[in-house]
Amino acid sequence: MTPELRQLRYFVAVADETSFTRAAAGLHIAQQSLSQQITVLERTLGARLFDRGARGARLTAVGELFLPEARAVLARAEEAVATLGRAVRGEIGSVRLVFLATTANYLLPPVVRAVRERFPDLAVTTAEAPIAELVDGLREGRFDLALTRPPLVEGLRSRTLLTEEVCAVLPADHPLAGRASLELADLAAEPWVLTPRSSWEPWHRGYDDDFAAAGFTPRVVQRAATVQGLLGLVAAGVGVTRLTRSSHSLRRTGVAFVPLAGDVARTELVWLPGNDNPAVRTITDLATALAAATDLTEAG
Repeated sequence: MTPELRQLRYFVAVADETSFTRAAAGLHIAQQSLSQQITVLERTLGARLFDRGARGARLTAVGELFLPEARAVLARAEEAVATLGRAVRGEIGSVRLVFLATTANYLLPPVVRAVRERFPDLAVTTAEAPIAELVDGLREGRFDLALTRPPLVEGLRSRTLLTEEVCAVLPADHPLAGRASLELADLAAEPWVLTPRSSWEPWHRGYDDDFAAAGFTPRVVQRAATVQGLLGLVAAGVGVTRLTRSSHSLRRTGVAFVPLAGDVARTELVWLPGNDNPAVRTITDLATALAAATDLTEAG
């Protein structure tokens, strides 16, 4: 039989105090109960641990050898309980974080850096994915968290980290490039470059609504799958597009970013409600606090 942890604690207490009376007082139990538990422990081990006498309880030679082993077992048990507590609080473990390329340059670095500084035993594995793969990965359990933009699909939970301006992106020499702000309707006659509709239909339905509200259907002359591709087409004079202000960090020459009045975009942390990984909550709370204290569009 294997001794109980309680019995090992009692044994160590008696060994430290060299007295059943003092050990019982320190443990807040009756001396008779303590003596009985030590007897049970000795029977379980098949060895006498103490010499009991008028001068107190003295460890036998076997007891002397057993004492450091008992202390090690108790210390390991305490470590296990402490580790469990850290795991429950989401301070250790691992999280699989997926992100859109458009968030990587400014939002991913400060969030991951903050996690590493605050919770060095919490491993964050990152992966870049297009929006459709990102959503599928969350729903299938391949990812725990995502940095992305709405709208997505039903059945996911999210928390907004930041809201930023959406800008018209124009060739640097465009006549409207020097304006302080623009209305979307100001660009009705322009050629447009946009992402493929197949990239994420929910986004494009939102774009359709915005253009319809501005009174026009954009004349799309070319499409590119990435923000970098769109910026390159704008810089080449192929057309104009519409991107978040933070996208400016991806290309600082050949293009002009002009805020579109009243147009904003959200960046969110997204997860599957059934995900029971406590570290998801830890990173979500940490990123939320970081976003409240820092301009994350400039922090990367």
